[in-house]
Amino acid sequence: MIATGRTVVLHTSPHLRKTPAVDVIMRNVVYALLPIIAFAIYQFGISVLALVLVCVGTSIGVEHVVCRLSGRSTSVNDWSVTITGMLLALTLPPGFALWMAAVAAVVGVGIGKMFFGGLGYNIMNPALIGRAFAQAAFTAPMTTWVPILAPDRFTQFIPSTFTLPFLKPESIQPWLAAVAPDGFSGATPLALMKFEQIPTDSMQLLLGSTAGSAGETSALLILLCGAYLVYRRMMNVRIPISILTVAALTTTVFYLIDGDTYPGPLFMLCSGGLMLGAVFMATDMVASPVTPMGVWIYGGLIGFVTIIIRLFGGLSEGIMYAILLANAFSPLISNITQPRRYGAPKKKGVG
Repeated sequence: MIATGRTVVLHTSPHLRKTPAVDVIMRNVVYALLPIIAFAIYQFGISVLALVLVCVGTSIGVEHVVCRLSGRSTSVNDWSVTITGMLLALTLPPGFALWMAAVAAVVGVGIGKMFFGGLGYNIMNPALIGRAFAQAAFTAPMTTWVPILAPDRFTQFIPSTFTLPFLKPESIQPWLAAVAPDGFSGATPLALMKFEQIPTDSMQLLLGSTAGSAGETSALLILLCGAYLVYRRMMNVRIPISILTVAALTTTVFYLIDGDTYPGPLFMLCSGGLMLGAVFMATDMVASPVTPMGVWIYGGLIGFVTIIIRLFGGLSEGIMYAILLANAFSPLISNITQPRRYGAPKKKGVG
């Protein structure tokens, strides 16, 4: 009951809010990703713009063709495949060859999404499926990094961008010698810390003044873009909170044991792809649990596995594999955390 002046407006129960349509939610995710893409282009130049266009264009094309071949209307208008292409591009190195990016998009959308039936049926995040394939198939290009703010980044492409299929990627060493600042090692902050015990200033990680994948450098910008979705109530905020909290706690334990060997929690939270993965990938509504308790378990699993891989695995980064692993366990987590129906008896133990 609401009193407005002399008028009393009565509403019957239940008082339900209208849920935004899928295309509305997805379109807002696209809006949230645009500043991250713009910042990546500012940092690395037109090679990132080309990378985004190829990943998005290929992703849309694959989904449209599969829909037509299967005799159903195209589903590209729901914007979900656009997000897949954008996220895939943001997880790749800025100078990644465009044909390799296109292949990764084909695998991510064709196998990671459409093979299972399209939106609502995929069991894992399609963008991460594409990146995992690229990590396995193109190992050297996936670990080749370039410096930020190269002087000619808006007029020249990174040499490796237009490498042709089945040919050896053009060496970027001469280009690096011309544009890289003194002391650029060609490694990400995570790799420098893990393999050389060289820390990176936390402010650089927050603002994004480091080498890395196209869209994972500025932790602060990613958080701000995620806050937009939280404000619009289009993101389950419990997932990133649980990921970052467990990641911080796990890191703190090892840091207290041996602070000279293991980095502190702020470094771990702000470096690599943890922030991008926690805010925009682990929150995939299809591949994450649906129960209140389940999302906390799901997020905690991702945070813990990410740190364990970073500290003790052979790779410097672990967020991709942590999310894919949690995606695989998501149905089980949802099943075992189903709340008891009101009035239903408690389950009796077996035996």
